[in-house]
Amino acid sequence: MNKKGILIIGAGGVSRVATVKCAMNIDTFEKITLASRTLSKCEAIAKDIKKNQKVDIDVAKVDADNVPELSELIKKINPKVVLNVALPYQDLTIMDACTSCGVDYVDTANYEHPDVAKFEYKEQWAKQEQFKKAGVKALLGSGFDPGVTGVFCAYAQQNLFDEINYIDIMDCNAGDHGYAFATNFNPEINLREVSSNGRYWEDGKWIETKPLEIKIDHDYPEIGIKPSYLLYHEELESLCKNIKGLKRIRFFMTFGDSYIQHMNCLQNVGMLGIEEIEHKGQKIIPMEFLATLLPDPASLGPRTVGKTNIGCIIEGFKDGIKKKVYIYNTCDHQECYKEVGAQAVSYTTGVPAMIGTKMLYKGIWDGTGVFNIEEFDAKPFMDELMIQGLPWKILDLPVE
Repeated sequence: MNKKGILIIGAGGVSRVATVKCAMNIDTFEKITLASRTLSKCEAIAKDIKKNQKVDIDVAKVDADNVPELSELIKKINPKVVLNVALPYQDLTIMDACTSCGVDYVDTANYEHPDVAKFEYKEQWAKQEQFKKAGVKALLGSGFDPGVTGVFCAYAQQNLFDEINYIDIMDCNAGDHGYAFATNFNPEINLREVSSNGRYWEDGKWIETKPLEIKIDHDYPEIGIKPSYLLYHEELESLCKNIKGLKRIRFFMTFGDSYIQHMNCLQNVGMLGIEEIEHKGQKIIPMEFLATLLPDPASLGPRTVGKTNIGCIIEGFKDGIKKKVYIYNTCDHQECYKEVGAQAVSYTTGVPAMIGTKMLYKGIWDGTGVFNIEEFDAKPFMDELMIQGLPWKILDLPVE
């Protein structure tokens, strides 16, 4: 029986955006099934899509940690592509289920071990032969960063530069949700990412920094000057391999003083711990307990105002002349909420997740094995960004 439709796994804020955008592109995807451990979340998203997009989608319950259960669902639905917008902890089980069923796979963030505050592509890249043998492909990191930032770099390499030497990925969220402290995506992932040591790649080696040790002030178009802190981010790991001639690549993200003060305080008292402790006879993990106390990122949409600006400062040579550009997107939180019922952080991840899935579904990006997003022709993805709600601009910058 020919494969048809897509299976989306996960029902958080990013999933809402991706599923709505897939419904808006139902002519491409034909049929949509949304599955999660919590069926009621899937049903709520499906109800909103029926009301707003006039599209019926199927829902199902599945434990994304359980390969046999995932495989059974995939075989039942028989989709062309599985889009994983569940937790990064579940990447490997979903990948295994896809190869067992001979189905293409897409995700937005690389694998993280639930008990180790570290994220890397190693274990996903190790499945290269597994996917080749199954005759299917995995597209890793089809969010914004990673995701669109990789596409921006690939587009620059393929169309704007003869040689790229320096890349700085800049991520600014100037939104205001009104809470004293909240995270714009999964609190466990967000706080582990920010509180870890920074790392960047230069001259063929990794250089490690203390958390938030390196700060620059960057002027973001349509937003203004914001303090931006060096973090390690997973796309650095693949881009340093796939962008030829690269001498240095770094990642910066903005944080307000209140966010940093709260995070430092929580870390100092042990609330960011990921190891199990005993509290009044109960076993708890501090970070998970904290996540329960914090506002659900999916609930921030109605109250978040302001804009995001995410892009890549790219420097190199074209026709023997030094060249420097900023390729970026600016997104308005309230405009995103009006369209899909979620704030811009979820929107900027969910829309590229749909586009990457579309690239595989239509056979525009083809092959077998495990791929990072910058390994494909960037132009068709860039074209989709312009019509799917994430228009990009290129700003020429002065070369020092």
